[in-house]
Amino acid sequence: MIAHELLRDDGILILTPQKPLEAADFNEIAAEVDVYIEEHGGLRGLMLYAESFPGWENFAGMIAHLRFIKDHHRKIRRVAAVTDSRFMTIMPRIMDHFINAEVRHFPHDQRQAALDWLRSE
Repeated sequence: MIAHELLRDDGILILTPQKPLEAADFNEIAAEVDVYIEEHGGLRGLMLYAESFPGWENFAGMIAHLRFIKDHHRKIRRVAAVTDSRFMTIMPRIMDHFINAEVRHFPHDQRQAALDWLRSE
């Protein structure tokens, strides 16, 4: 399960994984985000805010996650991974090879610094 919040005035999507990720999570997020992207051409940023990565509920959840990234990565300018998860702290270095967005890691207690970075030009 992923809680999500779209800061419409800033063009920033905040994703907060709370339980293993499910395919339905990504369908729900895409339904809201795709409308915003259609109206504005893209997102300024995406914040992944999680103390740790909960994994996926099943293979379908992982595939839906990968499909969401494939369908949206060209429309997101920056990604902030705000986490202390060991897996997710290396994510920016890995993602740099696969997505167009600028990706940066922030410790979990630096949520505001990450948000400021996403808002900056």
